[in-house]
Amino acid sequence: MKRIFLFLATNLAVMVVLGLVTSLLGLNRFMGPGGLNVTTLMLYSLVIGFTGAFISLLISKPMAKWSTGARVIEQPQTQDEVWIVETVRKFADRAQIGMPEVAIYEGEPNAFATGAFKNSSLVAVSTGLLQSMTKEEVEAVIGHEVAHIANGDMVTMTLIQGVMNTFVVFLSRIVGYFVDKVILKNSNDGPGIGYYVTTIVMDILLGFVAAMIVAWFSRQREFRADAGAATMMGQPRSMQAALARLGGLAPGELPKSMAAMGIAGGLGKLFSTHPPMEERIAALQNFQK
Repeated sequence: MKRIFLFLATNLAVMVVLGLVTSLLGLNRFMGPGGLNVTTLMLYSLVIGFTGAFISLLISKPMAKWSTGARVIEQPQTQDEVWIVETVRKFADRAQIGMPEVAIYEGEPNAFATGAFKNSSLVAVSTGLLQSMTKEEVEAVIGHEVAHIANGDMVTMTLIQGVMNTFVVFLSRIVGYFVDKVILKNSNDGPGIGYYVTTIVMDILLGFVAAMIVAWFSRQREFRADAGAATMMGQPRSMQAALARLGGLAPGELPKSMAAMGIAGGLGKLFSTHPPMEERIAALQNFQK
């Protein structure tokens, strides 16, 4: 769950910076003597909301490498590295996507995939995963991550985050205007202190609601990626075994930037980016039928 947090934090930071810049440049003048210009506010919200999401997407791969300390395998040095690269290549061919970069990082059992484009992505596995699982189970985990890429999950996640950002920015300013002008009866042409305080509070509250919606979507993606791995392997047993082992091993938390694409299950229900292992295994049992 932590890995998605940096994606969201980066997105939020970009939105805040853009908001400050537009304020300094006077580009957020959607409130004036005539009241609130809803059309201008909507355009402003769209620019702020989607810019933050897309910048987060574009820097996701370098941020992943930096935050995990992942070492990209340029030239395999060991038999294990040769096997990992060839396994990723096999699944990439089956999924009909470009060969991702392959990396290894030090850590507890986990894995992730990230990148802005299907044909320019990254798949990384931890040393803990390689040491604690059978090759068949690791293969299933790699298939799961490649399925994320093939499904375009990072781009879809970004679009959903952009929509959520847009509604947060738009609705918080609508509520801020109402509180400032209607409840507090600010008669000045510009916004008063009530507008600014209410907007900040609503940004926070609506941000939590948006995070729950994004997390719900992320949980649905995990089921699809599990099914994708089972399809590419021709059977669901390996993915079920990998999930069961991961559940028993209590997979380690990943650095924040990678939660959207990690294999580990989440702990919180509403904010968890991954369903419980039991539900995922059960879904694969149904898939088998």
